[in-house]
Amino acid sequence: MRKFILLLIFVPFVNSCAKKEFIVMVEQPSNNLLDKLNVEIIIDKRKVTDIDLKVTNITPSFVTTKFLTSKEGKHILEIKLNNTTFNYQIYYPEEKYIIVSPYLEKNGKVKIGILKQKEKFVFQ
Repeated sequence: MRKFILLLIFVPFVNSCAKKEFIVMVEQPSNNLLDKLNVEIIIDKRKVTDIDLKVTNITPSFVTTKFLTSKEGKHILEIKLNNTTFNYQIYYPEEKYIIVSPYLEKNGKVKIGILKQKEKFVFQ
């Protein structure tokens, strides 16, 4: 009985430590021309989420999405924005946290900036 109780405590703990997830944060733009555009995030040909951009003029804000993965190593991150697809290679666990920032170039084209790192981003 004692082993059974220890097993009930130990198994959920091991499962929670074994979670492998990407954290993708999409920055909301400050340019009015990017308002209400749809951002589609796809990892390994599996759609994760759709995010509608909302203009913010005061402080940067982010929409955070978690994506569980079953394996370490190379993954493909696709971001679809305004009928354009941007492809990036990401490596788990070296690039676990990702920030995606859509912006508008001077010539009117929409581009994506991306930051990837192992540790959480610290905002001050």
